Amino acid sequence: MLGLVVAYMVAEVIGGILTNSLALLADAGHMLSDAAALALSLFAIWIAQRPPTAQRTYGYYRTEILAALVNGATLVAISLFIFVEAFRRIGSPPEIEGGLMMGIAVGGLLINLAGLWILSAGKEDSLNVRGAWLHVLTDALGSVGVIAAGVLIWAYGWYWVDPVASVVIGLLVLYSSWALLKETVAVLMEDAPAHIDVDQVRNIIIGIPDVVAVDDLHVWTITSGMVSLSAHVAVACEDERPPHSLLKEIRQRLHDQFGIDHITIQIEPAQSDKWKMPV
Repeated sequence: MLGLVVAYMVAEVIGGILTNSLALLADAGHMLSDAAALALSLFAIWIAQRPPTAQRTYGYYRTEILAALVNGATLVAISLFIFVEAFRRIGSPPEIEGGLMMGIAVGGLLINLAGLWILSAGKEDSLNVRGAWLHVLTDALGSVGVIAAGVLIWAYGWYWVDPVASVVIGLLVLYSSWALLKETVAVLMEDAPAHIDVDQVRNIIIGIPDVVAVDDLHVWTITSGMVSLSAHVAVACEDERPPHSLLKEIRQRLHDQFGIDHITIQIEPAQSDKWKMPV
């Protein structure tokens, strides 16, 4: 997909210069961000497979999240550039070769549709891949806008449609990047995953026999699909149940209810000073 995008990006740059179309150049600029996003995603996937080290005990999993953040920020920067250039042209739009512009955009749309199909398999499992997929999706929508602008310019000579189409492309880029940035920032801030209710997690643990309290409960995402949990659990001291049996039940319930497997639980007696209520 990276090879296809780079090849057609060059074609769109040449076509934009020949036709004098800002919309086509904007689409080429977005394809440049697609190429960078795909290259960054490939690099992140490769480096995330490296084993943990003494300094990076979680390994390089977060590289994929950083790649998704860079991709989202790049989308915003490109959209701002498109807005500035469109505003400059909208008052006095230059002549544009609508027919050639339309034909080049059709080729770009076909490339983007192929990319969406290639990347669709991994977009639900990885923010990194989803970021690359969103780049290609917005570029496909941009190609549709360029095609529509090319038709109107070719049929009616409405040159003002070109900068207007550019603004529409920029708005689509901003819209698609917002959700990606929001999710990646949430991961980097170690927010609880959106699909997990932390209060419900607490209630599930407290509902286990012999557990009397839960403290220091944290749920966060290391990378896409890898959720971690840590907690202090107070248990009744008079209970003779082996700690490993209690841990096994906690782990099983958290796995069954929330799909969490990376779990660290510290078991403490409820009679310790930490859990005694002040008089």
